[in-house]
Amino acid sequence: MLILLILFPLLNYGQKIKASRFGKGIINFRDKNNEWGFDFTGRIQLLTKNSWNKEGLNFRDSGSNSGLRRARLKFGGFGFSQKITYYIELGLSENDMLETSKFVSNLSSVVLDAWIEWNFYKNFSLLIGQSKLPGNIERIISSGKMALVDRSILNREFNIDRDIGLKLMHKFKFSEKFYIKETFALSQGEGRSVISGNLGGYQYTTRLEFLPFGLFKNNGDYVGDDISYENNFKLNISATYDYNDNAVKNKSNMGEYLKNDLGYYKTDIKTFFINTHLKYRGLSLMGEYADRNSADPFARNSDNTLTGDVVNTGSALNLHFGYVLPSKLAISARYTSVEFDKFVTSNTNIKQYTLGVSKYILNHKLKFQSDLTFEESIYSLNSLFWRMQLEIHF
Repeated sequence: MLILLILFPLLNYGQKIKASRFGKGIINFRDKNNEWGFDFTGRIQLLTKNSWNKEGLNFRDSGSNSGLRRARLKFGGFGFSQKITYYIELGLSENDMLETSKFVSNLSSVVLDAWIEWNFYKNFSLLIGQSKLPGNIERIISSGKMALVDRSILNREFNIDRDIGLKLMHKFKFSEKFYIKETFALSQGEGRSVISGNLGGYQYTTRLEFLPFGLFKNNGDYVGDDISYENNFKLNISATYDYNDNAVKNKSNMGEYLKNDLGYYKTDIKTFFINTHLKYRGLSLMGEYADRNSADPFARNSDNTLTGDVVNTGSALNLHFGYVLPSKLAISARYTSVEFDKFVTSNTNIKQYTLGVSKYILNHKLKFQSDLTFEESIYSLNSLFWRMQLEIHF
């Protein structure tokens, strides 16, 4: 019904509506003067996974399940001018929806992204709305363009995800091939789809990217494997600094609320990322380092007694290797280590070793992926995880 409501005025308008080839979008529309456009597409991820816990020298099956990992609809285009673009992404699977709370009007939010971007002067652009903050590179890479089934535990524990606010973006050519990209974001600081008040202060995020060997093909620095096959070395070195003033969640704008006898405990939280991504002739190497600290990580009541809630401070390292064969079969290996401060959890250190394989039938538009992960930690009892995923972009 929603799709019919969207398409009805376009059909009446009667200009340049066409159904695309598979993987190029369901509908692409341009008016006869090319003053506005509309694109509609969708994608799904079907996931099967199994896990085993280590007992002595053996592994015991601890469960398996299959389901819809992601189901998303995307709407985008431009209006009045091609320098003014818009984008909306809806997540319809259980994994994509936020839990109901008073901060999202007691509804399960399906809105992932909703923004308008204006290229107002040369290489300067301003984006307003809800979008991903310019955090770690693994998070910025779309879940539909990853080299493995899913992101690492560094991303799970330290990413700053989406928020509502504005982003100012700029890039320039420093020398013949050397490009520099800058992004500054000012956001609400409490995460995705929070529309009822702002308990803390604001969140400030700055990201700098250096590309000494030129721009990647097809924005390949934000694609997992080197499926575009870079003929020359391409490298992205980037750093992000994020400051969340008077944050009220234990992972900056993510995680659980820090509560006390007055309602919510507030503290400044700083997050720092260093990222690298290198590609050359099918080879890709990606590295990430994350660090989170807080001015006062221990939540307190008004009488200064501790509540037991703490900010999840610590650091993490993620290293990823990938290689795409001429047959579009790719192999991957990933090592991730997360180390929390001792007051956060008794399970201060988690390590994961992952091996994966991907078969790109139509690049990332149609692919099979599978990976196997061994986790060393007290909490997981040294577990083994296997996943297989089919991804389809329409």
